[in-house]
Amino acid sequence: MPQQSAETLASQQKTTSRRPAGTLYRGREGMWSWVLHRITGVAIFFFLLVHILDTALVRVSPEAYNGVISSYQTPIMGLGETALVAAIVFHAFNGLRIILIDFWNAKYQKVMFYVVIGLWVVTMLAFVPRHLMNVFSD
Repeated sequence: MPQQSAETLASQQKTTSRRPAGTLYRGREGMWSWVLHRITGVAIFFFLLVHILDTALVRVSPEAYNGVISSYQTPIMGLGETALVAAIVFHAFNGLRIILIDFWNAKYQKVMFYVVIGLWVVTMLAFVPRHLMNVFSD
């Protein structure tokens, strides 16, 4: 009997050694979705913070406000606007994906991640050329 339980224990140890321990995550679609959602959310938050502060500047000094706004009309800021739209579009599509997972079925979360990436690519392919033509055609 003790020998049988030792064999069972050895078998269980082999099985558990193949599984990730604790909260170790292997970097699948769910993790990348989570990471990108957090990064885009923080980036959008900081944009909104700066936007509120520069808009509030108009009450303090209209000349300073005009100076800040004119500094935004550069090609570098145009590229920044492209990155902002990319973050907003991904965050919005991925947020819809998260809602679907919460209320529908998590079984298709991998497929939905690739649908989000596809929709994001199509949207950005429609937006970026038009926007960059406006930014660089001065």
